[in-house]
Order: sequence, then structure tokens, then C-alpha cells
Amino acid sequence: MTLSRLSLRNFRIHKNINLTFSDTLNYIVGGNGQGKTSVLEAAYYLCTTKSFNAKDIEAVSFSENDFEINGFFNDLTEDKIRVIFSVPENRKYYFQNDKLISRSSHIIGKYPVVILTPADHAITQGSPAERRKLVDSIISQASGTYLEILLDYNRILKQRSIVLNRLRESFTNSSVAELEAWTEKLIENGVELIHHRIKFIDSFNKYVSDSYKKIIGDKENPSIQYSYLDDKTESETINLFRSLINEKKDEELRRGVNLVGPHRDDFIFKINEISLRTYGSQGQHKTFQTALRFAEFFYLKDTSGKTPIFLLDDVFGELDAYRAGKISEYLKEVGQAFITLTDFADFSFLKKDEKDLIIKLENGNIAYA
Repeated sequence: MTLSRLSLRNFRIHKNINLTFSDTLNYIVGGNGQGKTSVLEAAYYLCTTKSFNAKDIEAVSFSENDFEINGFFNDLTEDKIRVIFSVPENRKYYFQNDKLISRSSHIIGKYPVVILTPADHAITQGSPAERRKLVDSIISQASGTYLEILLDYNRILKQRSIVLNRLRESFTNSSVAELEAWTEKLIENGVELIHHRIKFIDSFNKYVSDSYKKIIGDKENPSIQYSYLDDKTESETINLFRSLINEKKDEELRRGVNLVGPHRDDFIFKINEISLRTYGSQGQHKTFQTALRFAEFFYLKDTSGKTPIFLLDDVFGELDAYRAGKISEYLKEVGQAFITLTDFADFSFLKKDEKDLIIKLENGNIAYA
């Protein structure tokens, strides 16, 4: 799958531009404030219906009332995608081949996308929520079933939280019965999520290991450990889930918070069986973050049967020459990718082929090289 063309109207600083891409590597070059990241953001909108870093209204050009993104994906057939956001209506419209799509879940995974940005430092160094977000995003693009279970689970969490808070204020038999009903649904959906995540990590670890070695060689051995249900062990996950709910029942009622379930899981990143978050160097963190995204790319390619588009935003600026060269070389195995670079970057590490494009953005003008 490739993105062949992209047009933007009133999107960030881009009042009206049209871009044509190579089906290999596309280097998008420009100084600060020239709209390089906005091009990646627009491509991400086409693939997922949303931005990766902002609210819809923030992407509208200053003093305008809407934005519009048009793109063309080529696979076995050509798909035309159009995204419009209206400020007065505070509403977004997503069209696939001129048909309005009402649910984003109908699009997630249809146009698989992988994005690597400097913000990925939060994945290895931040809270468990960042790692859950990564894992949920990958599995959801690969499995519509998982996405539906996850959406249901989040709705159940919300409803159960409402009942818990109601019980804090007024303890009634009807509310207790309602809590028990939501608890059973939480356990049922939660166990399904956990089993999907276990299966995913079992297969994904090989992709991480292979990608890490491409970047840094065989000197280090990366791995991911899935931590769920307080790391307690019991043969039946459903029994463990239920026993933990019972164990924390009083605390949940006192605090009005869901304390047990996959919404509190974590994924422990390790190098040579040692915690990356606790003991990893900055170089190891950057390498792990990059390896995760390459692993995501090849995992999605294998499981979905579609080649994702790969977006890399300002990645090379934080890497030493050796790692930058290795990643540039590794990108040759990917297919289509979009890489932003500053206009004063050292391009000597780039492995540029004849079909690759350099697209220069300056003051709203576009030049191809």
C-alpha cells in the first residue's frame, strides 16, 4: 500500500498545497515552521481519522473555518480519502471513495500506519499508560476483533466507574446489583484483552529482537515482558481476575475507581534481562524506541497482508551518525516512508536511491529533488 498524492487546504500553515510522492522514500526537508510535520500529520489523519498530536480544531489554519485533506492510496485498487473538519459545526467528516464513514473503527487497520517521533521517549521512559497505548494501537490495527473488545471494555469501565461513585454517595441494593453485573462484564471482556495481549507479546518479541539487531548488532538482547493482574499467578486468568476484584472491593468502593483489569497493565522493556526504564542509557532508549516502530511495521505487514506507510518525524536529529546510517539503510527494507529533516541537516548518512524523493518546503513553496 502506498500514498501517491496528498492535497491540503487550510491545514496548519498550508493554505493550499498539492504533493506527489514516490513509492519508496520521501525526505521532506525544511526549516522550523515550514510545515514538515503537518504533512505527516495529514497522512496520519487519512489512515486513522485523527491527528497524532493535537485536537482537530488546532489543525485549522488561523482565521479559517475548516480544513480539508485529500489523499489517494494505491493497493490492488485506488482509494480516495477525504477528511474535512468544520469549526462552526465542531464536526469532522471522513469520506472513503465519496462515502461518509461514521465510525473510525471501520477505518483503523484498513490503511495501516506506523509513526516514529521524538515524543516516543514517553513509551520507554513514561507511565504504563504510554506502553498500553502503543500495544493497543498495534493490535487494533492488526485485529478488528481486538479493537471492538477494547472499545467495549472502555465503555464498561466508564459505566462501572459511574456505579462505584454512586455507591460512595448512597449504598442501595439496586446499585450493588448493577455493580455486580458490570463487574461480570468487566471480567469477561478483560480476560479476552489479556489473552490477546499475551499472544501478541509472544510473537512481537521476535520482531523487536530482529529490528534491534538491525540497528545495533548482536551486542544486546531486547525483550518485552507483559505484566498483568498484579503479576499474581493462577492457572485460570478469569479466577485470578475475580479474586483480585473481591480483594480490592472495599478500596474500589471507597475511592470510586476501577482498580483491577488490563487498563492497569504494564509492559516491561528489558535489555539483557535488565529493566530499560531503570538502567538504560539514552542511546539504548532511542534504539529501543526505534526498534519498536520497525517491529510494529513488519508485524503489521505480516499479520495484515498490507504494507503500512512509515512516518518518521525529526528522528535523525537525535541520533549519532552510526545509528542514523543503520536506520537509513534499514528503511530500504520498508517500502514507502516519509522522513522529515531540517534544511541544515547533514545528509551524508542517507542511503538515497534513484526513485527516492527529496521534497523541500519553504514559505509555502514546494520543490522536488
